[in-house]
Amino acid sequence: MDRVMKLFIIFVGSIILGIAFNVFLLPHEVLTGGVTGLAMVLGLLSPINTGIWIIILNIPILIMGWMKLGKEFIGNSIYSVLVTAISMQYIPVVEITQDALLSAVFGGVLTGVGVGLIVKYYGSTGGFDVVGLLITQKRDLPLGFIIFVLNSGVVFISGFIFGWELALYTMASIYITGIVIDRIHTRHIKVSLMVVTDRGEELQTELLSKLVRGITVIEGKGAYSKAPREVLYTVISRYELAMVFGLIKEVDPNAFVSVSETLEVMGNFRKD
Repeated sequence: MDRVMKLFIIFVGSIILGIAFNVFLLPHEVLTGGVTGLAMVLGLLSPINTGIWIIILNIPILIMGWMKLGKEFIGNSIYSVLVTAISMQYIPVVEITQDALLSAVFGGVLTGVGVGLIVKYYGSTGGFDVVGLLITQKRDLPLGFIIFVLNSGVVFISGFIFGWELALYTMASIYITGIVIDRIHTRHIKVSLMVVTDRGEELQTELLSKLVRGITVIEGKGAYSKAPREVLYTVISRYELAMVFGLIKEVDPNAFVSVSETLEVMGNFRKD
C-alpha cells in the first residue's frame, strides 16, 4: 500500500504540473525552468507538442540519474514524466486570465506544489530536478534554491526569444516555484531533538532501529520530583520528524520532547 500511495501522489503531482503548464504558463508564453522550460520553447517554436519534447530532452538526464540515484527513483521519475507528458496532450491550452503576471504567480505555485510532491515521494520531473538532487547529496542546500539557480538560464533564453517582459514573468514564476518546493521538500532542514523520558532504553532501541542517526544519552534528574530521567539528544532531518513523533508517542506517551531548528551540522551526519 505504501508503494501504491507513493505512485498515486506522484500521479497527482504530475497532473498538477500539466494543469500549471497548459492553463497558466503556456497561454502567456511564461516558461518554467530547466529542461521543461527548454521543452516549452521548442514546443512553442515547432509543431511538436511540449510533452513530447519533455520526454526527448529527459532521456540522457534520466540515464545519469539511474546510475547515481537508483532504479526506484528513476522509475518514479520516468512515470512522472510520462504522466505529465500525457496529461498535457489532453488538458487543453486555455487562457483563463489575460493577466500574465497573475498566470505567472499561480502557475509558479502549482508547479512548486507538483514538483514538491513528486520529489518528496522519491521521484522527480527529470531535467534539473535530478541535477539538483545530486547536488543536495553533497551539500545541505535547499533544493528549491538550487533549481532556481540552475533554471535562471531559461530566463535569458525566453528573453531573447519572447521579449524581456515575459522573461521577468518567467523569473517570478521560477522564484515562486522554488519557494513552494522548499516548503514541501524539507530534507535540507535539520532539527535538534531532545527527549526526556522514563523509558530511555526502550526508546533508544526503537529509534535506532528506525533511524540512521546517532543518539547521545544524558543521565538526568527531575528538579522537583528528584526522579532519575534519561535525556536523548539527536539531530534529524525535518521530514523524519513526523515518524519520530509517532515512535515516541508509542513507546512513552508522557515523554517531554523539545524540537529546535539547527542552522548547521558539522561531523558525521548522513545525508539521505
